[in-house]
Amino acid sequence: MTARPAAPSLFLAVATLLATQASAGDYAAFQPIGFSSDGNVFAFEEYGVQDGSGFPYSTIYVIDTRNDTFMPGSPVRAVGREDGAPLHRTRHEAHRRAAPLIDAYRLADQPGLLAAYNPITEANATPLALTYDAFAADEAFRETYGLALEEKSFDPGPLCKDFLKDVKGFRLSMTLKAGKAASEVLQDDERVPESRRCPTGYRIGGAVTHRNDDGTQTHIIMVLVKSLGFEGTTDGRWIAVPTRMAQ
Repeated sequence: MTARPAAPSLFLAVATLLATQASAGDYAAFQPIGFSSDGNVFAFEEYGVQDGSGFPYSTIYVIDTRNDTFMPGSPVRAVGREDGAPLHRTRHEAHRRAAPLIDAYRLADQPGLLAAYNPITEANATPLALTYDAFAADEAFRETYGLALEEKSFDPGPLCKDFLKDVKGFRLSMTLKAGKAASEVLQDDERVPESRRCPTGYRIGGAVTHRNDDGTQTHIIMVLVKSLGFEGTTDGRWIAVPTRMAQ
């Protein structure tokens, strides 16, 4: 028996679903892993499913917060390239590979606090500013911090010049420090690293805080990098900007 052709409405529904899936963009989630007890090392994971290929991925970054550099052996990456590879298996593999670094600094013992989260799914959020209290406390004892991000334009490099008129860098400033007005620059790009691929914009994504052994605090400002993705869609990846607060 010959199968009947599917109804036009079914073809339309399937085509619409595939088009939606293919053009949704690829915005990685992030998960803080933790700090060393002295606050000098911080790790986080970003993970998701690649737009286009459908491959699950997980990357674990282990950062020296004193000079904002990767620790030796970081980043640790895993990509599930088999058909139907599940995301949880890829994440497990990334954690397995990163375990020597995580264990060496006992990062899982000091998770810190996700003091603020400003996800792209929050419709009423302000993407270029964030105000947060460093730690949970009664109102009279809170230490409030404020951030502002300004995008900057740069000429595109060889990788991006055929697709974009300019690429974006950023300047990140602390405008409020422990409740007092401030104007402290945390990062001011003078160039755009190739690792950001072809960045088109940024968003302050959150703040992770930690009380260190010596009474100081380490704050990690999470910035979402939006870059040119599959077939003109947008990819979202994370970078961490560390800063230390005196006692």
